Amino acid sequence: MGIQDIIEGKKQWRAHTARVKALPPDYRIVYAEMRKYLFKVGPISLPDGPLLPGIVDFFEEGAAAGKGVVELIGTDVAAFCDDLVKDSPTYADVYQASISPEPGPDEK
Repeated sequence: MGIQDIIEGKKQWRAHTARVKALPPDYRIVYAEMRKYLFKVGPISLPDGPLLPGIVDFFEEGAAAGKGVVELIGTDVAAFCDDLVKDSPTYADVYQASISPEPGPDEK
């Protein structure tokens, strides 16, 4: 990763953060909780993937339609996030694979 990539990544993150700050307060609170949860258990591709910008797109559309954030995602933020990443390899999967013993030849 070169300097130019770092600068471009920083510009993208600042633009993303500005979009989040423009959301209504309840959406910002839920987004912060979702981001925190996803960075703990989320997909490996989270930092440079389309998931976080996609959530902001979804929230912007919901806010423009006059819907509350609970109307969009329900009351269980973790369950909503888990559903978003259900088919993606996560850090938890990588960790679990690293501590699980490989089956021996006679255990297969």
